[in-house]
Amino acid sequence: MKIQVLGPLSAEVNGGSIVPTAGKPRQILSLLALYPGRVMPVPMLMEEIWGTQPPQSALTTLQTYILQLRRRLGTAMGPDAPGAAKEVLATRHGGYLMQIPAQSVDVHEYERMVTEGRAAFEAGDDDSSAGCFRHALDLWRGPALVDVRLGPILEIEVMRLEESRLGTIERRIDADLRLGRHSELIAELTELTARYPQHEGLHSQAMVALYRSGRQASALDIYRKLRVRLIEELGVEPSPQVQRLHQAMLAVDPQLDVTAGPRRSSTFDLYAA
Repeated sequence: MKIQVLGPLSAEVNGGSIVPTAGKPRQILSLLALYPGRVMPVPMLMEEIWGTQPPQSALTTLQTYILQLRRRLGTAMGPDAPGAAKEVLATRHGGYLMQIPAQSVDVHEYERMVTEGRAAFEAGDDDSSAGCFRHALDLWRGPALVDVRLGPILEIEVMRLEESRLGTIERRIDADLRLGRHSELIAELTELTARYPQHEGLHSQAMVALYRSGRQASALDIYRKLRVRLIEELGVEPSPQVQRLHQAMLAVDPQLDVTAGPRRSSTFDLYAA
């Protein structure tokens, strides 16, 4: 079985899709896939589908959805595996679970590669770190579960995954900056700062990439626009780290050179207190 949630929902067994067309069974499949091998309690599944006010028929309806998913599983598994669907989508006291290896779901491969990337980053192995982060990000095919209706449980999960994705992008750029790829990053950072206009970490990276590419004026202009935006929209100044980065650029601080500074620091923390 292969399940993908980092983008449109996809679930295949022996090359055949088991993704239902109806919305609520898709939600159940998505939630079970996010936690392979873990029992998802019936109340949690009900909350995902119906919120805090499930109908009186909720339990019966949920059982019907599970039966529909098992039928799709059984069809894809074929006649040579009788009863196997009930072993894969299993009933346990108080809930249901997908008995599949974690590596069958793309999100778990993503999280494994992110963990490896962070370890390499902390060890100063920038090539390996950037490679791991890039592999993790390549698993994304669009916004997580973009074609699934999100109830309260899945909504939190999707928010968590999107935050993780953004953090991974930021750390991958940190590794690339430490490898001296500043000029190659300018176009990507221009897009990212436009998409996340208040994200100080990405703006710091854009400033450093421009500065190291001999574009000091453009780097300082990034800071000016960020500061105006934060003051006008939030009533706050940029963080002390970003302010110190700005001052360092004005002073042409040699710590801004690609070969200087602590190897384990992120760009945003380059001038942390």
